[in-house]
Amino acid sequence: MYQIGVNPWVWASPVDDAALAELLPRIAGFGFDAVELPIEQPGDWDPHRTRDLLAELGLTAAGVCAVTPPGRELVDAPPAVVEATVAYLKGCVDSAVAVGAPSVGGPVYASVGRTWRMNSAARAACYAGFRRALAPVADHAGAHGVSIGVEALNRYETSVVNTIGQAVELIDGLPANVGLMIDTYHMNIEEANPYAAVAVAGPYIKHVQVSGTDRGAPGADHLDWPRFLAALTATGYRGAICIESFTPENATIATAASIWRPLAPSPDRLACDGLAYLREALRSVPDRPTPDGGAR
Repeated sequence: MYQIGVNPWVWASPVDDAALAELLPRIAGFGFDAVELPIEQPGDWDPHRTRDLLAELGLTAAGVCAVTPPGRELVDAPPAVVEATVAYLKGCVDSAVAVGAPSVGGPVYASVGRTWRMNSAARAACYAGFRRALAPVADHAGAHGVSIGVEALNRYETSVVNTIGQAVELIDGLPANVGLMIDTYHMNIEEANPYAAVAVAGPYIKHVQVSGTDRGAPGADHLDWPRFLAALTATGYRGAICIESFTPENATIATAASIWRPLAPSPDRLACDGLAYLREALRSVPDRPTPDGGAR
């Protein structure tokens, strides 16, 4: 029903040509179908070389992950910063086209860890500014058949958009190729009912990231995964489901994601245990939604 993918961040950061040359054969050998490809800095990996390696290994590019460290901002930032961020995101789209990825996703509105208080008027202005800034990226992506998945992050990583409801409001009025990238880790923190939130996100889902509620392996946590997967299936989404976690060995990314300890006995175990659990859990999930939004 679903391709299951993984992000090389489980093992390495930055994800560059050398890391992909080492990791992609292992990922294919573990039995994954697809890979997410983060772009921390333009040029970290060559899209054409990566496309050829993926094809050789029988892997699919599930999506390109936009990365927003300090200084990549589309909202409440100087025009030159916004312009540079637009250029970066257009470059992510070009890389997605080259490797055959259907989407570019991430918290494309502001850098991870940047928070500030907003009243309702300030939030409305922030969201309007985001739509204006993202519009040329959306148009560029749409012209190449690529979607943009906007990701809500938890309250400790952003103050711009934390819930699915806010994310839907944020993208209102943008072209149809702009939707949502949902992430179970953030939903577990922010959604009162993450399973109901999946239904709200349904018409807009462009990509799905999963991890345990502690950022470890799916299944080794308290999320009701059969319920989540049934809710996702009922939306009609049939793209990839990708495990996203992070190596604690890279200081920059570990600090940004608050990874202070190993999340599994090894990165291989995190990835392989999550893959095995998801495959087994999906066996019991009906693959056909009913007209009332349930599933058979």
